[in-house]
Amino acid sequence: MSAAPRLVWSDSALLIEFAPRVDPAINARAVAVAARVAASAVAGVRDVVPTYRSVAVYFDPLRTDSLALETVVHEAIAQRVRRQRHAPEPIEVPVCYGGEHGPDLPAVAEHAKCTEADVVGLHSGRIYRVYMLGFVPGFAYMGEVDERIAMPRHRTPRVRVPACSVGITGRQTGVYPSATPGGWQLIGRTPLKPLDPARAEPFLFGAGAAVRFVPISVGEYERLAR
Repeated sequence: MSAAPRLVWSDSALLIEFAPRVDPAINARAVAVAARVAASAVAGVRDVVPTYRSVAVYFDPLRTDSLALETVVHEAIAQRVRRQRHAPEPIEVPVCYGGEHGPDLPAVAEHAKCTEADVVGLHSGRIYRVYMLGFVPGFAYMGEVDERIAMPRHRTPRVRVPACSVGITGRQTGVYPSATPGGWQLIGRTPLKPLDPARAEPFLFGAGAAVRFVPISVGEYERLAR
């Protein structure tokens, strides 16, 4: 039996904290609780955000009945996470590794004491779980990369990372949805847009989703980017 989560209140937010570690089962519970709380549509709740191992519930203190919200939260926590009969179909993300699109690939290979092709194989050879979205809209924190290529972030972040760059830091990997400063090790770039306001569903990734990176050539990248 897992320990009961801790509830931490502020004047306009409630934090539901689960066990303090990176664990797919804990994250699945956080994602499930967040979905149940959001579906309850408690008056005044502004947003419900799952993270690696917690859920933040933001609410309007002038409109929200805190007792009603707490009741909904406890009911959501009490429900079991439904086991999926089949693993979710992974979202396939084509990636052009190395070169101008992945300037840090050589450094990662040196860190791992392997070839650049080995790094590509290790990165693209597994299915990743989207643990949470954060940093900027649409940025999905995924894990976990093979420990051999788990390289620390840059001590001095880049002023501008191109949109759709694929990076790793520690055992996390992710895709920059927009051009922003960033310190992750850039190993490639995808022609897909993690965030596109013109789509019916603007976000390509969601918490709990599965992702597989697929290596493509420069020519394929340019064709898909067009």
